[in-house]
Amino acid sequence: MQESTITIDVQLDPDKVPSQISWNASASTAEEAQKAKAMMLAFWDGAEKTALRIDLWTKEMMVDEMADFFYQTFLTMADTYQRATRNEEQVTDIRNFARDFYKKFQEQQLKEVGTGK
Repeated sequence: MQESTITIDVQLDPDKVPSQISWNASASTAEEAQKAKAMMLAFWDGAEKTALRIDLWTKEMMVDEMADFFYQTFLTMADTYQRATRNEEQVTDIRNFARDFYKKFQEQQLKEVGTGK
């Protein structure tokens, strides 16, 4: 059986806020660690029937980038759910939610630009 190790390094500022996130995987073709402004990691604990999560983002992560990150993550979750369950109705619901979420974010941004917020 083949094994891969994923390493996540988080540098913290004096207030313990992430200032840099980088990761690499032993099975990757990338020679150097990849930098990221945000990350979400989730594990399913089958015994406790709970999701365990780590959500981190750096000070450089902008609000519009966070909206893009969530939008793309929702779509990826829909793809994963489709492969796992073949439940097309719920997959469509997730994708529609993602589109609505992003559309509302864009509309909010336009209002804020228009009002000078």
